[in-house]
Amino acid sequence: MRLGLFIGAVPTGLTLAEQVTQIIEAERSGLDSFWLAQTGETDVLTTIALAGGETDRIELGTGVIPTYTRHPNVLAQQAVTVNSAVGGRLLLGIGPSHKPNTEGLGLRYERPAQHIREYVQILRSLTVEGEVDFRGEYYTGLTTRFNLEGSTPFPILVSALAPRMLQIAGELADGTVTWMAGVTALRNYLIPEIRRAASEAGRGDPRVVVGVPVAVVDDQEEGRSVASEVFSVYGKLDNYRRILDRGEVEGPASVAITGDENSVASQIEEYASIGVTDLVAMPYPVGANKENSLSRTRDLLVNIASA
Repeated sequence: MRLGLFIGAVPTGLTLAEQVTQIIEAERSGLDSFWLAQTGETDVLTTIALAGGETDRIELGTGVIPTYTRHPNVLAQQAVTVNSAVGGRLLLGIGPSHKPNTEGLGLRYERPAQHIREYVQILRSLTVEGEVDFRGEYYTGLTTRFNLEGSTPFPILVSALAPRMLQIAGELADGTVTWMAGVTALRNYLIPEIRRAASEAGRGDPRVVVGVPVAVVDDQEEGRSVASEVFSVYGKLDNYRRILDRGEVEGPASVAITGDENSVASQIEEYASIGVTDLVAMPYPVGANKENSLSRTRDLLVNIASA
C-alpha cells in the first residue's frame, strides 16, 4: 500500500508557497503521493503544476475537482497540460461535489451519477485518444484537434461512495478516491463493489485511494474528540453521511486514525490488509502545541513509508 499526505479538507491557512514547500518536503521524506482538495483556497491543478517543477518522483493528486463547474473539455485540456508539466505524475480525482455547494453557485445538482458517467467518457476520450465525438443528456463533446505533443494518459479517479458511482469508477475510470470511508465500509461494501464493476468490464483491479484524518497522540479519546470538532461538517453532508452509515459509525471521529505510534501504525496496516492501494493521511493537530503534534504524526507516517 502506498502512503501519502492530503491537505485541504479543512482550511489549511497555508500560502501557495507553503503548500508547494509541503509537497517538496513530502517527496524528500519518501512519501509516495501528495493530494490537494479543491475547496476554497488555491486552484489545485495550478499548485500541482508549480510543485511539479520542484519535485521529480512523488505522485500529485487532486482530491477532488468538482465537475459541475467545469466542462470536461476544459478540464481535459488543463489536466493534460499539468500532467505534462509534472512529468506524467498527475492523479486526477474528480467528483460531483455536494448539492449545497453546487446549488449555491446557481447550478443544478441533478442525477450526479449520469452526469459523472458522461463526464468520464468525454474526459477519457480526450486524454487517451485525443479526440471525442459525444452527445449525451448533459454534455456534448466534439473535437478532433485535441493534442499535446509528448503527453501521456494519467489515472482518472472518481469520488465514489454510492453504488452507481462505484459502478462508474470501476467500469470507466481507473479507480476511486474517498474521504470519510472507514475500514468496515471499505471492506464490506466499497472495495467489493468497485472490484466487481471493474471485473465485469474486463478491467484489472482498480486503484482505491482512501483519505483519512490521522493524529498521533497518547490519549486516543482526546484525538477522537478533536476530530469530532474539526471534521464535524462531514457528518452533515448527505454523501458522507451515507458512507459513515455504511460503516456503522456515528461520525467522523470514528473514522479518524488516532492513538499512539503503535496504535496508529496498526490501524494503517488494517487498511492495507483489506485491499486499499493508497492511504492518504490528513494530519490534524491535537493539544496546545499544534506544530509538535503535526510533526509527531508526519514523522510516524514517514517511518512507515520508508520501512
